[in-house]
Order: sequence, then structure tokens, then C-alpha cells
Amino acid sequence: MEIILGLLIIAVGAFCQSSSYVPINKVKDWSWESFWLTQSVFAFVLFPLLGALLTAPAGQSLLGLYGEHPKEAGLTFFFGMLWGVGGLTFGLSMRYLGVALGQSLALGTCAGLGTLLGPVFTGHFEKLTSAVIIGVVVTLIGIAIIGMAGGMKSAALSEEEKKEAVKDFNFKKGIIIALLCGFMSACFAIGLDFGAPIQFAGAKPMFATLPATLLVTLGGFIINAGYCLLQNNKNQTWGDYRKGSVWGNNLLFCALAGALWYSQFFGLSIGKGFLTSAPTLVAFSWCILMALNVTFSNLWGIILKEWKGCSAKTILVLVVGLVVLVISTFLPQLLAAQ
Repeated sequence: MEIILGLLIIAVGAFCQSSSYVPINKVKDWSWESFWLTQSVFAFVLFPLLGALLTAPAGQSLLGLYGEHPKEAGLTFFFGMLWGVGGLTFGLSMRYLGVALGQSLALGTCAGLGTLLGPVFTGHFEKLTSAVIIGVVVTLIGIAIIGMAGGMKSAALSEEEKKEAVKDFNFKKGIIIALLCGFMSACFAIGLDFGAPIQFAGAKPMFATLPATLLVTLGGFIINAGYCLLQNNKNQTWGDYRKGSVWGNNLLFCALAGALWYSQFFGLSIGKGFLTSAPTLVAFSWCILMALNVTFSNLWGIILKEWKGCSAKTILVLVVGLVVLVISTFLPQLLAAQ
């Protein structure tokens, strides 16, 4: 029962993350760099800080905890900065491919590399069991099938139809950006693996990874904030922040987007706390989160009519890919139980 509950909690976090780009559509009269910077403050700093503070016992501080693990904290922050590059290109992949296809390709690459490279970089090769590797392969197959559906969509729709579904649709540019995003975004999982020892003594397993999560997101925030400020300067969009008439609306929806985005890692931490009796699922949990993110993002893509005008064959391929992803979330545990 605890395993099912843990998977459900991770699924809820994935659903929230996949929904985080919906509030952004409600942001008014701001450039991309202005709303991305604002929502990053919530998603990468404020909510992760609140999450990490939940784990601090009375009389102890996060700075003190990080000071006890300077090497691990430094590496976690560094990989967070690398992940920050992935965070930037993640937004661009949505811009050029839409929510469904952009998240599918970016998160698919992130799922496989994040699961495999974390244990490799930290030397915990024992986590890479045959069940975990098979699960990663099945996940990537599901992503590839969804990518195939995206290619079929691109080939079948006219330029006008593509622009109607995704305003700045550009398949070739989007593919390159999404793959780069997936590679760099995998650094989040690597950072969490390096940050595994950074936890307060006696902390509950469900909250154990939250201090390390904060370090990763802070590293990512530095990169994202720097880029957005440069874009503000380049595009002369500083005036966005002086538009008092839209501040209330935009702040609300940026905060909502940030809370939904952070929910995936808050849910991942809590969900893993219920999976301690299934070490295979703990090792595979990153891939589970990414697979569910892709599944829910494509459901949102359908709701937002990004697949409007596609043939029944294309939709069938998409559904097959989604089914494969759902199977991949519990396949490793079934294999490990044999």
C-alpha cells in the first residue's frame, strides 16, 4: 500500500508540473524574459526555500547544514547551475514545439540520462540494476513513440495549422533545443545524488532531499536570472516591471506557475519516503517522475488543442506512446519482484 501511495504522490507532483505552463498563458503584457524571471523567483527560490525549511529542526539552520557538507553542497550547487541551462532551453522548447512535444522530447532525454548518470557520477553503480536499466529503456521507447507522433504531426499540418496550434512552431529548431535541454536538465538528478548526504540528522525520509533540492534550484536560478536580465537589457523590456496595471495579475499567475512547478520535486521527495521498502523504485524514481511529466503534458497538449487537425493514425501513435510510459513507471518493480 505504501508503494502505491508513494507513486500516487509522485504522480500528483508530475501533474502539477505539467500544469505549470497553463497559468503563464494568463500573464499579460510582459515579454518572455520578464515573466520567466518573475516565475523563477517563486519556482527556484521561494518555494524550494520553504520546502527546505520544513526539514530544519529547532535550533538548526540550513546554512549550518551546508557548512557541514561543503564538498557535497558545492557539487550540488554546480550541477544546479548546469541544470539552469536546461531550464532556459526548456522554456524555449515549449515555445517552438508546444507543451506536448516540447516536454516529451526534453523530459524523455532528461529521464534516461538523469537516472543513469547520477549513480555513475557518484560511484553508486549498485543502483543500476537490470530492472532499472530495462525501465529506462522502456521509458525512452515510449518517448520515441511520442516523438514519432510529433514528427507525423509536423509533416501533415500546413504552416498555418502549425502556427495556430503553437504560435512560434519550428520543428527543427525545437528538436535541437529540446535535446540540449534534456541533456542539461539531467544535471538536476546528478545534483540530487551528490546532495544525498545533505540532510538533517533524524530527518524523515520524505523530507530528506529538500535541502539538496534548494541548492540545485538556487544554482539554476543564478543562470536563469542572469540570462533574463541580459534579455531585458538587449530587448529594452525593463519597462515591463513598471506596468503597475498588470502587476497584480502577473504576480499571481507567476506565483501559481512557480508553486505548480516546484510541486514535482516536493512530491518526489515525499513519494520516495513511501518507497523505502522498494529500493528499485527509489533508484528509478527520477525516471518515473519524468515519464509522468511527459504523460500529463501530452494530456494538456490534447486539452489545449495542440494536436488539433492530426490524423487518427497520429493520435493512435501518441496514445501508444503514452501507454508505454505508464507501463514503464511500475515495470522495474515487477521485474525486481521476480
